[in-house]
Formats: sequence, structure tokens, C-alpha cells
Amino acid sequence: MLKCRTAWNKLAPLARSSSTVCRRNVRGTGLTNGRTPICVPATHMSSGAGGGGGGGGWDNTIYAVLVGAACVGGMTLTYKTLKEDQRRYEERIAEIASRPHRQEALTSSEPAELEVVPSSEADPTAPEVEVEAEVAPEVEVEAAVAPEVEAVVAPEVEAELIAAPATEAVSPSESTELPPAAESKPSSATFPSHVPYLLIGGGTASFAAARSIRARDPNAKVLIVTEEPDLPYMRPPLSKELWFSDDSSVTETLRFKQWNGKERSIYFQPPSFYIKAEELGSSENGGVAVLTGRKVVHMDVRGNKIKMDDGSEISYDKCLIATGGIPRNLQVIERAGEEVMKRTTLFRKIEDFKALDKVSRNVKSITIIGGGFLGSELACALGRKSSEFGLEVVQMFPEKGNMGKVLPEYLSNWTTERVKREGVKIISEALVKSVSFIDDELEITLKDGRVVKTDHIVSAVGLEPNVDLAKSAGLEVDSDFGGYRVNAELQARSNIWVAGDAACFYDIRLGRRRVEHHDHAVVSGRLAGENMTGTSKPYWHQSMFWSDLGPDVGYEAIGIVDSSLPTVGVFAKATAKDTPKAAAEQSGTGIRSESETEDTATSPVASTSPATVVEHKDDYGKGVIFYLRDKVVVGIVLWNVFNRMPVARKIIKDGEEHADLNEVAKLFNIHED
Repeated sequence: MLKCRTAWNKLAPLARSSSTVCRRNVRGTGLTNGRTPICVPATHMSSGAGGGGGGGGWDNTIYAVLVGAACVGGMTLTYKTLKEDQRRYEERIAEIASRPHRQEALTSSEPAELEVVPSSEADPTAPEVEVEAEVAPEVEVEAAVAPEVEAVVAPEVEAELIAAPATEAVSPSESTELPPAAESKPSSATFPSHVPYLLIGGGTASFAAARSIRARDPNAKVLIVTEEPDLPYMRPPLSKELWFSDDSSVTETLRFKQWNGKERSIYFQPPSFYIKAEELGSSENGGVAVLTGRKVVHMDVRGNKIKMDDGSEISYDKCLIATGGIPRNLQVIERAGEEVMKRTTLFRKIEDFKALDKVSRNVKSITIIGGGFLGSELACALGRKSSEFGLEVVQMFPEKGNMGKVLPEYLSNWTTERVKREGVKIISEALVKSVSFIDDELEITLKDGRVVKTDHIVSAVGLEPNVDLAKSAGLEVDSDFGGYRVNAELQARSNIWVAGDAACFYDIRLGRRRVEHHDHAVVSGRLAGENMTGTSKPYWHQSMFWSDLGPDVGYEAIGIVDSSLPTVGVFAKATAKDTPKAAAEQSGTGIRSESETEDTATSPVASTSPATVVEHKDDYGKGVIFYLRDKVVVGIVLWNVFNRMPVARKIIKDGEEHADLNEVAKLFNIHED
């Protein structure tokens, strides 16, 4: 097309000159011969006979010859250009087809920068053009002159842009070097390009969903994609039992003793349970495969496919988003600089447990910021090690007592005293103003002027649901609770479900909620897996959660437990069997939700012993705390009372008003020895 333009630029002046001469001859003929029409007949222009004006006929002949030659030349150049484009197109398609083989051969080479070959080198006959400024206009001209070529090429170009790295799409030249991004990850040939069930996230919810899918469809092919380098594992032991292990190599084995004395691994299943990703597509009996160290960065809900950080894509029939959450941090810590951030732990993963365990053996002081479940559990765990390693453990929080947002004030204060007995220094009503690194120490300045010096900080101030895929997928994020907004069946779109911490679901009994606990991940993952296989079950099973402050004090809870709600507590004297350790020994499991069933109590037998409503008491051995909303029980905490969760679940499910909660408390048999 550039050649055609060049030829026209050369012929245009001659054509314009001939046209001017012709017009003058015609006007001259019209003026000298009144009987001759102004419009000269075509025969006179071609023969030169008749009419005045001297040599006008000869000039007209030259004009016709030049125009004809220009047309013939233009058509010839156009034909040759189209043939050349067709040849280049075929060569480019052949190069694209051979690209995977070249990539496999180059996967072991060092990353190198792409060399952009100028267009003039790729085609010596083509004129020099600037890639950015000139290519686009020429393509427009070509499309206008030869639309049939565009109709053939466009689909192939689109497919090439999807398959090729972005750097190749920009450069019109060929390159035999791979971009660094393609070399830093395993070849895309190691996993199938399409799977029936795709699970994004490798936590508890994904594993529960995979197990549920396989239970309903024994030949199902399930692929789990996770950012973490580990196979699916349970998170609760990271802040509980692992810290109480006597094994010095616990950070390597990740095996621990439960309260009942039995040993187990933190992983749900050994590697032999999973099938290799490259074998998933050809497996007759299906299986569960895990892609570790892969992050999903884009989700095309219309095309039913996802794109990972290495550029590879996977299409799916049905997809579960179980991306969990990201630990929050205080802004004053984030703004404090690199030295402060290097000495701050955001506790969430196996790597965080290993790092904090190492820190606890090499520093003199650790300060935990946060008085919730995680902060209190870590405070007790590290407090147990304080005497052995000479470690000072400090816990600070803005509330008056531990778990002040969950427990009523009197119970929160009592819990705080129990934490102090574990060797933890408590700083309550603490609002952090600034953090700085001075003289090899961290200085935490509170808004009331108090200053705390420490060697390391653990920030345990909550979890932010991971909703990075919301924008590309067009999924709704709840403005009040955070997380992907789903219906009662945990469905965000027609073939997309969400489970675990990232799901903001509609509870058919308690309304819109988002829950961040292990048992909810199990329950919601199981329900999502069932619904992915064709059922349409609503979220009706109330998940529970639990927290242990060591082997002697623990509680289980269900529903909405918010200390701002009215509460009624009924307590009794505790016995030796009313501890987390004793409960684990009785049930035979350390993860208490594993002993949970979906059965609810239908006709519990109430105790005939009297019950007492407690509001202020020095000792809370065991008991039940009811949380009320509009006089209806919406939450229950079982304090050192275990294996009674089906009773609590039924009370919340019934949703009835109770005139006397003392009578309701008898259903839990807390007064039996």
C-alpha cells in the first residue's frame, strides 16, 4: 500500500498538467467556433480531429494514456502488495504455531530483554516508518482499500494477542527470546486449559468445596489455584496448638499434639491425596489438583475463564471464589518507614508462624496490638514461652478488656486477668499515635502520652476480605460488611459461587452477614460445592466458632455475638472436665468443628437444677451468654461448655422470644457435674 501511494504521488502532477491543458483547449474551441458545443464529444478527444485549438487533440491523447497507465500501475502494485501481505500473514501464522515449541526449548535460558527489530529490517523493500506514529494510519488506509483482507486477518490477530505476551503484541517483529514473566513460572502446558470445576483460593473453604463436589460427583475434575506455596491446610493451629508443641522442629514438620494428646499434621491431606495438574484432564476418575504459587489477576465471567499472573488462562464450567482475607495493618505502622515494617508481623500464613517463632527466640520483647481472637490467642501462646526464653510479651488494645467487642464487659475483664496469669503484660484503652525506630528499638507512642518500647510488633487488628477480582469480574462488593455479595445459595452469578471469609451472604435467619471463622469456611465451602453440582440449598446451617486461651479456658459461639447487644449470662461452678483439653479428649478431636454435625437438637432434656442469672461475679467457671436483638436470641456463647452446639443452633433457628432465659439455660445442662 505504501508503494501504491508513492506511485500515485509521482503520476499525480502529470495528470493534473494534462487536465489543465485539456480544459484550456475546450474553452478555446468554444470561443472560436460558435457552432461547436462547449462540451467536446468524446470522439474528438480521442481522435484529435475537428475543433480548433491547434494541438489540443494530441494533449488529450497524452492525458488519456497517462491516466490509463496510472490505473494499470496502481492495480498492479495493489495486487503485488496484497500478495506480499498474504505471504507475510502465512509466515506469521506459522511462527505463532511454532512458538510453544520454542518456549519449551528456552525455558531454561536466562531472562533477557526483547529486541525490537525495525520494520525496515523485517522487510527490506518496505519504506521506513515510525512504529507509533505511522503504522496506525497505514493500517487504516489498507483497511479502507482492501476490506476483505481485514475480515480475514482480524480474528487471527485477536487470537494472537490472547496467546502471545503483551510485549510481542506491541512489536510487529519476531523475537526468539522469552519475556521474563514467562520464564519465572512453569510452562502453561503443565495444567489443563479447561476444567469443569475451578476453585480460586487454597484455604479451608476451597478444600471443603472440593471434597463436597467429589462426594456428589465421584468423577469430578477439580482444580484449586492458590497464591500460597503450600497445599490446603487449617489455620487455627497456627495461633493455638502449634505454640504448645514440645517438638523443637515443629516449624518444619508442622505437626502438633491436640489437647487430647493425639498428633496430627496441619495439612488436611498428604500430597498423595491430590492428582498432578497435568494429569487432571486425562484422568478417567477425575480428582483434585492444586496449582500453588499462582495468582488469579483477571476474571472474564462472560467467557468463563480466568487469567493468572504469568499470563496463562484457564476456562471453566463452574467457579468458586474463596480468596479469604488479607491482614489489616495500622496506618501509623505503614507510614513509619522500612525499619518499622521489617520488625512488624501480620499473622496469617504458615510463613508468618515460622517467622514469629524465630523472632520469639531472638528478641527480648514482643508487643501484640489487638485484643480480638487472634491477638489474645497469640498473647497467651507467647506468654507461655516468656519464662523459658526470658521474653517480655505485651498486649495492647483500645477496649477495656480482652475480646471487648465480643464478650460482655464483666466477662471481658475476667478474661483479661486470665491472660495476665499467662505472663502477658496488658495495656488497655490504648490508641496508637505513632511508631518509630530509635536506637535499635521500636517506640510506640499512645495518644494519651504513654510510650512502649519493644523489639517486635505483631499487628492483629482484623482482616480485610480479598476482593481483588471484583472489578474485572463485575461482582458486587457489600458496602457495609465487605466481601462479595452473594445470595442465600452463596451464588454471585449464574456459574460463580463465593465461600469463606470473602463471602457476604444472606443468612435466612439473621440477615446479611460476613463471617471470618474456620467452621464458617467449612460450612460455606461445603454448601457452595453442593450447589455447584446442581443442588440449590440455602445457607441455613449456623456455623460456630471457638477460641482457646490455653488448654484450660475456651469458648464456643454461634450467631451474632456483639458486646453492644443486650446480654444475659447464666453461670455455674466449673469442674475438671470443663476445659478445652477435657472436651477434646471426650470428643476425640482437637479441631472441635470437626465433631460438629448438621443435626440440630430436637428435644433436649433440660436439667432440673436451678439456674442463676449472673451479671457481676468474680469467678465464671462455665456458663451460657445469650445475645438479644428485639428480645430474640441471635447469638450464644458457651463458656467452657462443650458439645452442646446443636442445642444453641436450634434456639437461634427457631427465632422465638423467651420470657425466662433461666429455663433456656437448663437445656445446656450446665449444672450437671
